[in-house]
Amino acid sequence: MACRSGCCCGSGPINEDNARFLLLALFIIIYLLCGAAVFSALEQPMEREAKERWAQRFELFSQKYNLSKNDLNNFLRSYEEANVAGIRVDTIRPRWDFTGAFYFVGTVVSTIGFGMTTPATIGGKVFLMFYGLLGCAATILFFNLFLERVITVIAVVLKSCHERRHNKAVLPQNGRRASDGNRAGVNGGGKGADLAGWKPSVYCVMLILGVAAILVSCCASLMYSAAEGWGYLDSLYFCFVAFSTIGFGDMVSSQRVVYEGHATTAYRLGNFLFILTGVCCIYSLFNVISIVIKQVLNWLLRRLEAPCRCCLPRRGHHPHRHPRRNVVAPGHMRARRDPSIETDAINESETDTGRRMSGEMISMRDFLAANKVNLAIMQKQLSEMAIGHPRQSGSSSHQNGFSGGVGALGIMNNRLAETSVDR
Repeated sequence: MACRSGCCCGSGPINEDNARFLLLALFIIIYLLCGAAVFSALEQPMEREAKERWAQRFELFSQKYNLSKNDLNNFLRSYEEANVAGIRVDTIRPRWDFTGAFYFVGTVVSTIGFGMTTPATIGGKVFLMFYGLLGCAATILFFNLFLERVITVIAVVLKSCHERRHNKAVLPQNGRRASDGNRAGVNGGGKGADLAGWKPSVYCVMLILGVAAILVSCCASLMYSAAEGWGYLDSLYFCFVAFSTIGFGDMVSSQRVVYEGHATTAYRLGNFLFILTGVCCIYSLFNVISIVIKQVLNWLLRRLEAPCRCCLPRRGHHPHRHPRRNVVAPGHMRARRDPSIETDAINESETDTGRRMSGEMISMRDFLAANKVNLAIMQKQLSEMAIGHPRQSGSSSHQNGFSGGVGALGIMNNRLAETSVDR
């Protein structure tokens, strides 16, 4: 009875997706609170000092030129309005010529939104609503397709490294290669079986994308430091804010009319290419990191479910308890099935109730074995690209017009394919 009051079994098990959603929401709230506390402790003293300095300067200026504080405040409000319209003390390039407008729409569709340029007319604001709706959707699709192409390149690299290690492993002790017969067996069924059982690690993908994002940011920071006169750390800060599409707008690149020398056009082209490449790399990295975060949530759910096992009458399957949807279990606790990583949108029923599962999980030992859709789709695509066996055109996922994908695109295609058959 005491055990029963200390767990949630009396009210029935909670859906795995709902539990993961609630756990992630709790984590985000705690994360926001911690971030607010840190930034408040770091930035609030500087804000107070700046406010005190401004009050002293304002008082001295009004006394020196014998200006009333109300008139001076009205003048400053007028300047703020001009500042919003793009008028600055320093000379900057026009905001709404063709090149300035192109820079603006680039920040719109990429969701960076620096904020240094905003439409002031009613027509511009209305047009922005429709323009951004289609442009942002198309750009997000481009980012997902970019991620798939990056995965293809990563698969080639991982396959090459795996084959090199495999070839070294089959060498005999005397340093000579195996005989032709043995080599044929290795390159035939042996190699195929080895590649079929090989599953690239998501950690390798995350590491490669992380290194690529760091290299792009470091190279871009060198360019911004030289062209804009920023410090290198400030340039790195701008790269992260811009590439992650946060876009505060406190630092904006390529805003001068002319840069030193005759490299203005080259610099603006380099700025465009760096921002495009950096946004794609950071977006891809965010997708992979989200998979790892999901694994942590799955592991926490398993740990939270452990105390409730004392309510079961015995170890094993409860006779009156149906298997839960999207249940997650470590690799050594799950029933052994076919070690395939098939994750087509339409899957055969795995229970007597005819329930559709999300596909066979990847067996990557406890921590990674629990992933459902994102990890399975990504690693399936890595394995197919590396082995050279792409998804069959006759697959049920193609019968409904939906193909595989990675990240948000993969989840959407998977769900659309499932619901189209159910209807």
